[in-house]
Amino acid sequence: MRIWISIKSQTLELFNNNSTLVRRYAISTAINGAGEINGSYKTPRGRHIVRAKIGAGAADNSVFVRRRPTGEIWTPELGAANPGRDWILTRLLWLSGCEPGFNRVGAVDTMRRYIYLHGSPDSVEMGTPGSIGCVRMRNRDIVDLFDLVPPYTPVEIVEYSVEEGDWSDLGPMAGTVRETVFVGEQGVPADMEYDEFDATSMHALARGPGGEAIGTGRLLPDGHIGRMAVLAAWRGKGVGTALLSHLMEAARQQGMDRLKLNAQTSAIDFYRRFNFLTEGTEFIEAGIPHIRMSRRLTG
Repeated sequence: MRIWISIKSQTLELFNNNSTLVRRYAISTAINGAGEINGSYKTPRGRHIVRAKIGAGAADNSVFVRRRPTGEIWTPELGAANPGRDWILTRLLWLSGCEPGFNRVGAVDTMRRYIYLHGSPDSVEMGTPGSIGCVRMRNRDIVDLFDLVPPYTPVEIVEYSVEEGDWSDLGPMAGTVRETVFVGEQGVPADMEYDEFDATSMHALARGPGGEAIGTGRLLPDGHIGRMAVLAAWRGKGVGTALLSHLMEAARQQGMDRLKLNAQTSAIDFYRRFNFLTEGTEFIEAGIPHIRMSRRLTG
């Protein structure tokens, strides 16, 4: 299992070990935005794990303070009588950072900042920032997630989002990324970058915090994944993983049984993490070494 949280889209997605989307929930992160410093009341970014699960078996709307049940059950009347309280309800998944100097140790330590995924009153709006650092969820959603994930489940918290659409909607922004990466960096001839398959493909576009395009990929009707590209400043931050995960989920939703792609040889290890296997021998495409890879989605 792994958890992917997008601050930009205010969603939490749970994937299993086969990279299949299991759940998608609306959430609410910090109203102050993203940040790691203690006392900032911001939601930390980067790689984390679920360090502890707290509240197993507690009644819905059980109130927790300092990770202990108070014996109270939240009601609208209790909420009205305590308008200043930050309500932590039902279940807690306590996060610990995995990146020393960024979200672990010292003033940036996520665990010492007491950052949780936790339940919230039904009156709390999801899909928009509103917390003081934690990730708020609906009570029914945190119970569901709590029961699905074991301790030490990886959690990735990012500032970007991924959307899917057709070429008429996403083409201009996706094309900019592709030209920067393939034409500008890798020397692919400009007249080879666009083809007839763009119009018939489903495209995934990653957007940064300001809505700018930072990565893209496409899924052809025959199950071929291609044109995977991420801007240099965003590499190593999980953007490629998010794009590929969304393309694979779109393929499942369309009932596809098998995925295939032509991977640049430098990206073979990346695709192997998603259970793609190499086929045949290396070949040259647009002057760059490639190899064919594929994987089954079912069976």
